[in-house]
Amino acid sequence: MNVSAPLIRLRSVQRNFGAGEAKVAALKNIDLSVEPGDFVAILGPSGCGKSTLLNIIGCLDQATSGDYEIAGRQVDDLSQNELAHLRREYFGFVFQNYYLLPNLTSTENIELSAVYAAVPPKTRVARANSLIDAMRLHSLKSRRPSELSGGQQQRVAVARALMNEPRVILADEPTGALDTNSSEDILHVLEELNQAHHTIILVTHDMKVAERAKRIIELRDGEIVSDHRAKPNTRVNLPQSLTSEPESTFSRVWGQLEYSLAMAMNAITRHKLRAALTTLGIVIGIAAVVSVLALGRGATQRVLDNISSLGTSTLEVFPGADFGDIRSNRVRTLTVQDAQVLAEQPYAASVTPVVTANTNVRFGSIVSRAQLVGVGEQYLDVRGFALDKGRFFNSRDVRRLAQDVVIDQRASEVLFLQAGRTPIGSIILIDKIPSRVVGVLREQSSSFSSSRDPRVFLPYTTVQGRFLGDHSLRSILLRVDDRFSMDVAQDRVTQLLTYRHGAEDFLVINQGAIRETISSTSATMSLAISIIGTISLLVGGIGVMNIMMVSVVERTAEIGLRMAVGAQRSDILWQFLVEACLLCVLGGVLGITLALVAGLGFTLADLPLRLVYSWNAFLIAITCSIVTGIVFGYLPARTATRLDPVSALRR
Repeated sequence: MNVSAPLIRLRSVQRNFGAGEAKVAALKNIDLSVEPGDFVAILGPSGCGKSTLLNIIGCLDQATSGDYEIAGRQVDDLSQNELAHLRREYFGFVFQNYYLLPNLTSTENIELSAVYAAVPPKTRVARANSLIDAMRLHSLKSRRPSELSGGQQQRVAVARALMNEPRVILADEPTGALDTNSSEDILHVLEELNQAHHTIILVTHDMKVAERAKRIIELRDGEIVSDHRAKPNTRVNLPQSLTSEPESTFSRVWGQLEYSLAMAMNAITRHKLRAALTTLGIVIGIAAVVSVLALGRGATQRVLDNISSLGTSTLEVFPGADFGDIRSNRVRTLTVQDAQVLAEQPYAASVTPVVTANTNVRFGSIVSRAQLVGVGEQYLDVRGFALDKGRFFNSRDVRRLAQDVVIDQRASEVLFLQAGRTPIGSIILIDKIPSRVVGVLREQSSSFSSSRDPRVFLPYTTVQGRFLGDHSLRSILLRVDDRFSMDVAQDRVTQLLTYRHGAEDFLVINQGAIRETISSTSATMSLAISIIGTISLLVGGIGVMNIMMVSVVERTAEIGLRMAVGAQRSDILWQFLVEACLLCVLGGVLGITLALVAGLGFTLADLPLRLVYSWNAFLIAITCSIVTGIVFGYLPARTATRLDPVSALRR
């Protein structure tokens, strides 16, 4: 780089606004050079182009035509990130209107440019504290702009401009809104900065202010009409080169994410009601999705429990060719011999014949309607049932037509609870036939049977010989060995019984197929209802996008300021995207909470169904929230990144 080159050089710079007949030339053929260490005042009346010139010098605006060089490098050749790097670390801006962010404290406003420079927090705080002391702001460090006077706000703005130790201070009417004492303080600070070898370019309409500078450039109607030096300039050495923006590092990305999250929380807490209303759609959508998934799991689990209560891996053979076969009651071909042959097959782990009848049972003066069930000694193994008390009958009991009975919990309550007697060993009358209670079944969690009648179990031979006088079977239950698949076992049972009967006059029910069908149906219903919940999520996402667009419009000046102090477009994108995602995630968390409350309500209301939650459902809900935030937050965030810094600041 040429060491003798001026720090700033403009050649034939022109800036036009509008087009066609409405075109206005704000700057006309500006030729200007600024040496390092100089203190330049640009003087002129309002509307003469002073601020426009300062904005071009500070890379907030671009010339319509002409050349602009900083330290020998063409500004037109710089990327957006490199321009942001210049604004952040080469220039420091002091604005007439201060442009302090109202939701940040004095310290946080001062640190702003250092945040985008990825300065570590400890270093940032130490630097901010030293500037606070230098600007006599120690007692005001925790106050927000609304709690400061104009002079105090401007001192905060000057401290912010110095945060990254810039080489050039650009001051746009820094004393225009201040009283005499405050103006004197700010000018004294600028003089001290110049003495510390900072280059100062000051815009003013006040000759008294301009006279504090070493060089006065008078601008009128967009043209330089005079340029004279009032005081000599002590030139300082230029930096070696203009450094380009370094590649993004993990620490910088993490720092920006952390800062964006903090700013998002700040924005949400400032507008609590609006944030709550914005997230309402997300809350409803997530609660609907999670509740539907939990309800679907609960319903499926209940039905599967009912299936399990009929026996795991169970085949059940009924007489009749199909469901609804009106001849099934007259079919007598299903026999005990069929059950015995099936029990000899390798795929059969256990088998029991089943006969049933409705009857009355009596114990003392208590009489109840009951279901009489005749089964074999392997019934408990087939069904997966267990005894609560006593024993189950054995093969010897089956052979001798024993009148030993096992009752279920319902029968135990109806017959013995009121009497205060122990069931085991008691004699009950089953259709006037005395039977001795030898066992009580453990209560089952669920059952397909809607009947609340007690059930009493006897050997099937006893029921056939002593009660029915009929040796046909109502059904045969077969538990499939774990080494065989249910479908293979079903095919072999069908083949064997067809061969024995000479026709397929029976129906084989595969509990595994029922389980799969119910699970599939439940999943389909859950998906269908979840789609309805997703519509709520979509509506909520549109609401988030709408509010974020409003937020971009409201915070246009803030966006312009952040760009002026060196924020890249990606930084602005992250800030608004993180805010949208945070809104949606908060909505997701509240939605999950609402779904959990609904589940608690189901439990407290003792409803037959309960909500069964899973971590997968929660993960899906949070993922949906984040995706909604990204999808519906991207457009407003992208809109924010496309704002021109100068136009944004003017709003």
